[in-house]
Amino acid sequence: MRGINTMKITNIKVTHVNVPFDAPFWWTAGLYAGASKSIIEVETDEGITGLGEAPWWHFGETIKQEIAPALIGADPLDLADCEARCVPPWQITANTGENAASVAFGAVELALWDIRGKVFDMPLYKLLGGAVRKDIPFTEYFGFRPENEGAGGEMTPEAVVDYCLKMRELHGSTYFEGKLILGDPQLEIRTVRMLREALGNEVMLRLDSNMQWSLSTARHVLREIEPYNIRNYEDPVATFEEMAALRQHSSIPFSTHIPDLRRALDLGAPDYFVCNFAALGGLSRSLKFIAACEAVGKGFWCYSNDLGIMTAAYLHVVAATPWITEPSQSLFRWQIGDVIEDGPFRQTDNYVRVPEGAGLGVNLDSESMSHWSRHFQEHGPMNHFLDPDRPGRYRRLPLN
Repeated sequence: MRGINTMKITNIKVTHVNVPFDAPFWWTAGLYAGASKSIIEVETDEGITGLGEAPWWHFGETIKQEIAPALIGADPLDLADCEARCVPPWQITANTGENAASVAFGAVELALWDIRGKVFDMPLYKLLGGAVRKDIPFTEYFGFRPENEGAGGEMTPEAVVDYCLKMRELHGSTYFEGKLILGDPQLEIRTVRMLREALGNEVMLRLDSNMQWSLSTARHVLREIEPYNIRNYEDPVATFEEMAALRQHSSIPFSTHIPDLRRALDLGAPDYFVCNFAALGGLSRSLKFIAACEAVGKGFWCYSNDLGIMTAAYLHVVAATPWITEPSQSLFRWQIGDVIEDGPFRQTDNYVRVPEGAGLGVNLDSESMSHWSRHFQEHGPMNHFLDPDRPGRYRRLPLN
């Protein structure tokens, strides 16, 4: 253990990167082509550097302008002091809607945990109490994807089915989640039926519509797909209130990315939260949120489209948290690169092994960082909300 009593933060580096998918996929707002992230490096006077990852690139600007100046000279092991320097009281952010500082600090706080693990020379899961599991489950992902240089091309139910069968054959995958978003409820119903018939009853099948359906259409869709043993449907409608109304017509569990536990408890829906740790305000706050979910019987699993740093955090937290039993989302198979050595993570037989190195257990790949940083500089951030058929405009998908 090193000189922890005198350790100080000396610098915080922020690097914007793009990591595209091999082919884009359709979601409610248009074509989703990859990740634009901010990679965080928190440097200390002891020569220890911690790694963090912001869920969206623009929070990196908040880190540069607000978070970094506030943390220079701070003790990286004193998380409470670091947060007090950067984040207003939660009552303020909750009532103003101004949560940029919370999310930005959450990305940096992940790096502080990485430093802590390196100081004590142990993997993060041990700092969190030890592993209840070391093989961490993730779903494969499917969706409607246009062809792109030999990848993708799954634009029909038959092609989606073939893709999932291929993932099972090549990688032993039996956990699947996907988006069937082309605005056609009958297309989704037919694809789900074909997937279940082809994959068999033992395969896990989860769906995500990104709030594309109106309540009336969601009633119809869920009624038709309920016989096909759907493990979970994420955001079938736009609000918790509509999910509560939909619950009266369907026994399929619902999940959401919106971490409003009070409303979910009051309304009885959704049943699960699917979240990014930085978006929750950091690892410390995420652990509290998960514990609250456990106390009230709401499930939790982790988000997708993160790069290797945040994914490593997911691996450690799930390893140390008995309550998280469902597989987390992943887009690993579609990512053509990463910023960490030996990345991206990819599952075999549904599982990824938790890293055993100190802290997060991952290291930056300098060549990859340079490559994907240049991609961001040359192409700008990926905008997943633009209409691919009308350049310069945001897509409007009417609720069906």
